[in-house]
Amino acid sequence: MSSTATEVLVVGGGQAGIAMSEHLGNHGVPHIVLERDRVAERWRTSRWDSLVANGPAWHDRFPNLEFPCDRDAFPTKDEVAAYLAEYAEKIDAPIRTGVEVTSVTKNVGGPGFRVATSEGTVDARYVVAATGPFQKPVIPAVVPDEARVHQIHSSAYRNPRQLPEGAVLVIGAGSSGVQIAEELRRSGREVYLAVGPHDRPPRRYRGRDFVWWLGVLNKWEAATPPQGAEHVTIAVSGAQGGHTVDFRGLAEDGITLVGTAGSYENGKIRFAPDLEQNIAQGDANYLSLLREADAYVERNGLGLPEEPEAHRLQADPECVTNPLLELGLAEAGVTSIVWATGFTQDYSWLKVDAFDEKGRPRHKRGISSEPGVFFLGLPWQSRRGSSFIWGVWHDAGFLADHIMIRRAYRAYDSAEAPATA
Repeated sequence: MSSTATEVLVVGGGQAGIAMSEHLGNHGVPHIVLERDRVAERWRTSRWDSLVANGPAWHDRFPNLEFPCDRDAFPTKDEVAAYLAEYAEKIDAPIRTGVEVTSVTKNVGGPGFRVATSEGTVDARYVVAATGPFQKPVIPAVVPDEARVHQIHSSAYRNPRQLPEGAVLVIGAGSSGVQIAEELRRSGREVYLAVGPHDRPPRRYRGRDFVWWLGVLNKWEAATPPQGAEHVTIAVSGAQGGHTVDFRGLAEDGITLVGTAGSYENGKIRFAPDLEQNIAQGDANYLSLLREADAYVERNGLGLPEEPEAHRLQADPECVTNPLLELGLAEAGVTSIVWATGFTQDYSWLKVDAFDEKGRPRHKRGISSEPGVFFLGLPWQSRRGSSFIWGVWHDAGFLADHIMIRRAYRAYDSAEAPATA
């Protein structure tokens, strides 16, 4: 591919790129998808061994293909990767793997973009950045590299055997942090878990998974995070068949809960005195969803079994009522820190006017401020569900429709109208 041209270039061969390809293909729009590794590479190599999807198979999928496993099961990371690869083959997506995009620049004096890749150049009228939200792991600059403790990001964690012998501090109590902490504890490790602000939905309630409740209660359609937050940490797990995350239960199992991780000095890491408040706010979110679910059942006359015990919370354990505010790592035998602290985006290759002063995509529902450039797979791109497989599929449909509208305007001055299939 020393030099080629296409109407739409899609960068990224994960769930977003595949979804975009399907909709463009249905419209008959010529396009190429470039993926620097393999299809669904993040699911293959940037996840721990025992990871499963956080949504059941019936829910988090593309509309036109079901997972081969039980509909209520939580697919493994390998099953998700295989599913995405199968879907790409099913729709005959024009994906070229092993090709890295190094820069995208506007053409001067003409329409479209010049795309430099590891295998040559591509001229494209439109560019879709479908690289998703999980690009650069974030490890806060808290514990210096010279500290005598092994530090890894959750994306590099694979299993307990990977870490040196000793206790582990897991920082971050979203889905990744909780599941890794649980796995480490089951392996016999002493575990400390730093718990920040989070939402804590029930895994299942009255016989329905929480994804079903978010659907019928219209919460997947929320346009922005609560109170204008940029991100919402969700403490929910599909591990071990799926269960509601219960921080008090984690403490009963021997995990020591601490507050939000703060500063580090002289071998000690400090924690904010916010643990009790963070757990209480998570409880409030949990109980609020139960109440809304009960009201929905009553309003619609559904015969779903009652679960009064789900509303009863255990007493706070000692580590919550009398929390550790600092931890001497050596004294506690902590030899490893796992940072389950999320990711940031990296669009350094996209050299166009589509970013704000902080380097974040400037867009509305994926339509960027740079005409002809689109984003896909962003959290909260159009709704709460945008970063899920089913959500990105609908966002891709919206962008494909928008590209068709732009083609129609171009056709006004063209002797040859584009295909409308």
